[in-house]
Amino acid sequence: MKIDNQHWIYICSDNMGETAQAVAKATLRQFQMEDIQLKRFSQLQYEEEIRTIVQEAASIQALIIYTLVQPELREMMRLEAALCNVQAIDIMGPAMKGFVHTFHDPPRRNPKLPHMMDEEYYRRIEAMEFAVRNDDGKNLTELAHADLVIIGVSRTSKTPLSIYLAHKGYKTANIPIVPEVQPPEILQHLTAKRVIGLTMKAEQLVRIREARLHDLGLSPGAKYAELARVELELQYAQQCMERMGCVIIDVTNRAIEETSEIIIDYLQQSL
Repeated sequence: MKIDNQHWIYICSDNMGETAQAVAKATLRQFQMEDIQLKRFSQLQYEEEIRTIVQEAASIQALIIYTLVQPELREMMRLEAALCNVQAIDIMGPAMKGFVHTFHDPPRRNPKLPHMMDEEYYRRIEAMEFAVRNDDGKNLTELAHADLVIIGVSRTSKTPLSIYLAHKGYKTANIPIVPEVQPPEILQHLTAKRVIGLTMKAEQLVRIREARLHDLGLSPGAKYAELARVELELQYAQQCMERMGCVIIDVTNRAIEETSEIIIDYLQQSL
């Protein structure tokens, strides 16, 4: 039984689950509900995994959207969902049946086919190599070739977000904003929509920096994690971002995947 007002959609796949997630998000845009969370289960291989997921979904009245290529997993999902009275939507099954009935060609049933070494695969590899070379402002000479340049103060998730976006095929660079250092002049010459500014609530950023100092074996009382210093950095970064006219995203309590989707949606809408 649900214990709060939160609603859940479970995304299930024997591959990455990106197709089912895209369908879920496209559907959500047609509704005004704001308290819906997505939870993705990828690389499913065993019927027991399906059973566990469906039982969990039943306990919180979640909706399941799935793309399962393997017929035994798809049938298991159908049966378990019916048994547990869970609404489960099969995205790929009906399409595959339609192909078989129309073209009389059996499917290969390989969930990894979309990720084989095609042109898109090599584009992603190139984007990931680009992100590594252009992490933390290390290589300003390539910024003109970036699809995206992420800016923000230290510990606002610039690097992991850059790598995640690179995995999606976007050549992403990131540059730290520090009050004592003038932002690179080249940023002023980039199209504003190609620059993404990240910000965060000062209190959370302090906690993140304190944890980082602890991991490094340093004193949590260092200036780097002082609230006054953090507020100064955030204020300076805000001024820089506003001057550039770039979009600013508050990443407080946001997962990398969520921030990535916001950025991709923004890019698609601005094309």
